[in-house]
Amino acid sequence: MTDQTRSAPPVPPEGAHRKRPAGSHADVHAPDRPAAPAHSTGKERQRATGRNRRASSRTGAASSNHDSRSHGSRGHDSRLCAALDLGTNNCRLLIVRSHDKGYRVVDGFTRIVRLGEGMSRTGRLDDAAMERTFQALKACAVKLDHHAPASIRLVATEACRSACNADSFLKKVRDELGLDLEIIDRQTEAQLAVTGCADLVDKDSAGALLFDIGGGSSELAWMDFRGGRPRQHSKLASAIRSWQSLPVGVVTIAEKFGGVDVTPEIFEQMVAYVRTHLRHFRGRNKLKQMIREHPVHLIGTSGTVTTLAGLHLGLERYERSKVDGLWMSSEQLTDTMRVLLAMPYERRVANPCIGRDRADLVIPGCAIFEAIRREWPTSRVRVADRGLREGILVSLLETQRMHNLKSRHKPKRRR
Repeated sequence: MTDQTRSAPPVPPEGAHRKRPAGSHADVHAPDRPAAPAHSTGKERQRATGRNRRASSRTGAASSNHDSRSHGSRGHDSRLCAALDLGTNNCRLLIVRSHDKGYRVVDGFTRIVRLGEGMSRTGRLDDAAMERTFQALKACAVKLDHHAPASIRLVATEACRSACNADSFLKKVRDELGLDLEIIDRQTEAQLAVTGCADLVDKDSAGALLFDIGGGSSELAWMDFRGGRPRQHSKLASAIRSWQSLPVGVVTIAEKFGGVDVTPEIFEQMVAYVRTHLRHFRGRNKLKQMIREHPVHLIGTSGTVTTLAGLHLGLERYERSKVDGLWMSSEQLTDTMRVLLAMPYERRVANPCIGRDRADLVIPGCAIFEAIRREWPTSRVRVADRGLREGILVSLLETQRMHNLKSRHKPKRRR
């Protein structure tokens, strides 16, 4: 795959692999792997590459700030960084090469796995869901073996935080694939999402409310710039005044209320249910006052929001370049949501910006979005086709650059 240059500041859009329709399985295949040495058996090679992956993963897990250290060991490309985000609904991998102040996308992978399917009822990861996810992670392991990035961070979120059998599943992934996934807490997830979307915050705004609608949880982060704005995009999370992780996502709402045939009455029940959780947001009324008195906007990062953007633009197929960074007014969102709610399930399946895999999840996602809009109404929303994974990459690249800077300025020993 040919590299595509992405420049920053701060988090460049993902570009080498075009995102497919929101509901489809989107696999981006790596180039053919180089042949193994003639004297190396398949099992020996598997053990060796597994050790390499575990070593790379541990560099990130062991760091106090959760950032991988660029170690540049033999066999690894010191300019490459990789981030993997295993969520309740999706498995996403991105591999990039540092370039100037940004990066070039080298390879990536996205697949809807629904790891958390049924978990809201059982508290466990389902066997079929684990097998789907294992196969997706296996494809990611092949890509990591092929490219051998020096800095890696592999994270898991809500499904693995909450499921009673998540440890055994992650142990199997570690033992058989050599991928050592780090379960991050909810606050870290919110902070990384802010870092990933940093350059989408309006420079003239006094603040912004970022929301990330996931499969099993949804994160909100209120950024307040009235006391000053961090100069570095990677430090934007320091402006977070309040954050909350809602125990609701598109999968959990769909399992509670249904997502196939959703009447207006059921939709309102969904919205009311989400709003009961929003009442616990620290600084809820102060944020409302700030929105009344200062320029504040929402930033939405999720398949729900990007799907609404695609529908609003009338795209015949999903195009990330047209969606990421798009501004939508409150009126445009209301109109688009009204069209979507009137769309029967079969039409949602057939729509290129939704697809079969998201057809039963997009309306539950809209309910979460609508609850946030009603609680904190703003005139504009910025759409983000980026988030946690890109936030990880910004952190890795900054750590890598600091390491390189220190190495260049380290005094040379006299012989």
